[in-house]
Amino acid sequence: MTAAAEGGAGRFAFTPENLKRAEAIVAKYPEGRQRSAVMPLLDLAQRQNGNHLTQDAIEYVADFLGMAKIRALEVATFYTMFNLEPVGTNFIQLCRTTPCWLRGSDAVCQAIQDKLGIGIGETTKDGKFTLVEVECLGACVNAPMVQINDDYYEDVTPENMVALIDALERGEKPAIGPQVERQFSAPASGKTSLQMPVAKILASRPPARGAAPADTPVGEGDD
Repeated sequence: MTAAAEGGAGRFAFTPENLKRAEAIVAKYPEGRQRSAVMPLLDLAQRQNGNHLTQDAIEYVADFLGMAKIRALEVATFYTMFNLEPVGTNFIQLCRTTPCWLRGSDAVCQAIQDKLGIGIGETTKDGKFTLVEVECLGACVNAPMVQINDDYYEDVTPENMVALIDALERGEKPAIGPQVERQFSAPASGKTSLQMPVAKILASRPPARGAAPADTPVGEGDD
């Protein structure tokens, strides 16, 4: 850490707790490769700063790692995980990629906008919600889905999306994962295979070629 990373008056600086976290993150990298910690440190700064990065915070991380400020800025502006403008307490990222779109993400998006009275890329006046559309979030089998802060909510519909927002407005923590009667990524229609008990499946299998019948005592049939 350079002297500049200690922060000046009014300048962004890690809290004592986050400073320890940052130092632990940097220590994971080989000597001379500490700049590779720029992404986790930018994430740490973003979380401390109300889920968005200011230029001051980006420059602080650059100084912390002894790298050119423009290099840290390049990372912060390239990855969509970093927010360069303030966002709501509940940052709703709605997937719009093909599987979610085919499963009704447009209707979910409209329900969110109608409920919150905002458009895509906007934040509610009370600062509680921001809505953006994003590309694939990797939960295609449970489409459509949204990410709210760090949590995934899958199998969303216009109705259960509104219920999610109501719960968040009340300060509750909704259950993550599928929002319908579904176990993780299991078929939404229920089991379609492996419905027979395993023991019964094994008992119904024919013996392997050359194997003695199941009821043949061990040793019988040997020369």
